[in-house]
Amino acid sequence: MNTTGMDTLRHQSGSRKPPEDADRWTAAARLVEAAQSGDALALNDLLNLLTPYVTRLCRPIALTHGPDAVQESLIAVFQGLPRLKDPTALYGWVRVITVREAVRVARRAQRETPVSEFDDVAGWQGTELAADVHDVLRRMSSEHRAVLVLRELEGLDERSASEVLNISCGTVKSRLHRARNSFRKAWTR
Repeated sequence: MNTTGMDTLRHQSGSRKPPEDADRWTAAARLVEAAQSGDALALNDLLNLLTPYVTRLCRPIALTHGPDAVQESLIAVFQGLPRLKDPTALYGWVRVITVREAVRVARRAQRETPVSEFDDVAGWQGTELAADVHDVLRRMSSEHRAVLVLRELEGLDERSASEVLNISCGTVKSRLHRARNSFRKAWTR
């Protein structure tokens, strides 16, 4: 894949989770336990911790409907929080919920928004390169964007991505192949 385009995608979305974030997610387990016990301050701290991560995942999948996807994802996370049995699994659990919600919102938006309206929507703020990457992603299906996010941004292998998306490993491989080819063909830089 053209590294300039994918590097920009990684930069726009905040690249892969740095090692120091592992301590942050482990510390979040204490917040989860407190929130599950009814501590409103812990719930607020958890919201502050999760919002940037959820936003980073939703933006390249749901594109201009990213804020809606973030909101839907956070609602689903906090509604399901009492049922989370292993607080140390928060990171993966949130990723699964977020990617599924972002794909759902993107699909709904595709059905509701005529293609001609996308031309009027402002892209990500920033460089021309970022706008070009946004344009290429906009033309891809939400399913292909989701696979690219999980592989290129999150660094998941095919098996892990298949679990997050609740599809077979073979489907992930074919979607990833098609998504990368589609990105390459649409990339004009």
